[in-house]
Amino acid sequence: MGRRHDRRPRRRFPGRRDESTGAARALRVALEMALAFGEPLVLVHGAAAPGGVGEEYRSHQEAIRQAGRAALHPAVEAADEMGVPTTVEVVDDKPAPALLEAANRHHARVIVVGSWAESPMRGALLGSTPHKLLHLSTIPVLCVPTDG
Repeated sequence: MGRRHDRRPRRRFPGRRDESTGAARALRVALEMALAFGEPLVLVHGAAAPGGVGEEYRSHQEAIRQAGRAALHPAVEAADEMGVPTTVEVVDDKPAPALLEAANRHHARVIVVGSWAESPMRGALLGSTPHKLLHLSTIPVLCVPTDG
């Protein structure tokens, strides 16, 4: 794939990274897509600290940021091995809004997210991240199912 010669911002593939089987498979798919399109990958960890003010909130927020960076580290290493450039985003918000915010900010082509092996009714009632993204995003969302 040749290099672009226009001045448009590069499209990116944001994806949420956590420790689930669905997330691991979604990472593989996102890496394959980024490599195939010659695009960078934006890895997003969204988690909101409880509360919203005070010293306890700030310490929780910092702990969540550190945990988010640690959780994304294996994904960055996997991307490096494949030659896919990455950007890491640790966002102080719930996962779906964090992914939507990052996708808009990076002019994403698609959002790649892993899905759990749960029923559509459960996702609708409990508000799973893939379900929320499918209903709120103006950017295409690719929901990657777990293996088997």
